[in-house]
Amino acid sequence: MNQPARVTVVGSSNADLAVTMPRLPGPGETLLAHSFTVSPGGKGANQALAAALAGAPTEFIGAVGRDANAEEALRLLREAGVELGRVRTVDGPTGVALISIDDRGENSIAVVPGANGTVTADFVREVGGGDGAAGLGGVVVLQGEIPAEAVEEAVRQAAVGGARVVLNLAPVIELAREAVLAADPLVANEHEAALVLEMLGAPVAADADAETMARELCARGLRSVVITLGAAGSLVAELDRIEHDGGPGQSGEPTLTRVEAVRVSAVDTTGAGDAYTGALAARLAHGDSLVEAAGFAARFSAASVTRPGAQASYPRSLDEVDAL
Repeated sequence: MNQPARVTVVGSSNADLAVTMPRLPGPGETLLAHSFTVSPGGKGANQALAAALAGAPTEFIGAVGRDANAEEALRLLREAGVELGRVRTVDGPTGVALISIDDRGENSIAVVPGANGTVTADFVREVGGGDGAAGLGGVVVLQGEIPAEAVEEAVRQAAVGGARVVLNLAPVIELAREAVLAADPLVANEHEAALVLEMLGAPVAADADAETMARELCARGLRSVVITLGAAGSLVAELDRIEHDGGPGQSGEPTLTRVEAVRVSAVDTTGAGDAYTGALAARLAHGDSLVEAAGFAARFSAASVTRPGAQASYPRSLDEVDAL
């Protein structure tokens, strides 16, 4: 049996400060909350943990501060065996996410970048080995919670290392066009997909559906796209790969495939999108097709919403995922 490729996540690591409450407060409103917890989070770290728990050898590259939150931010990554040798400790605070969760499991999140803001292009270039060196190989996973220059440099290092780039552009930050088009796939929800299209110079109507946006994203140069649709599942769009004089390419209309969601009773949706992206990357590292990987990711993320928290909610057993 072939060994899976390594998943390398370059991204954010936070301490999640979460409160649960009957409903999310309105402007100027004070509510009494049920509970308060501090737990590991950050989109990058979440995705790294999900990839590791989904069975791929995984490394996380990022930064934490010199404060009490640093150890908590990395705790579950260490327990899961994620490689942390290229995590940098910097002066100042670790990133923090302030999360409010209502009784339906819906959430609102505000993020203070902290140490994540120090993940610069120079840092990524250094950990990638420097100009002309090995770069980043395997499957490289990126998001929008670190500076744009770091995402763009990670894309360049992935090209040097011959890696496949999974770009979950959340939150949507302004990136160079070539960095966005390097994604294979771009993973986005409908709102994020519309913003990416606007970034690429192709704004769509407010009522545009996922299929329209997926086709337009591929027409703009993306090789593959996964649009997540919450309880409605996800939509996978892929251009056929062809070989020509310049190497691998693509042409024609994308193939669109609907992947059904798994219906569960949601307790807390925090981190579910990250669980999906990390699990997707893990299955791509194992050699699955994108549609196969999306089906597995749907089950993995569904299992995560049945428990509170972000990283703490991720399934520790693949049997639990298979049962869904």
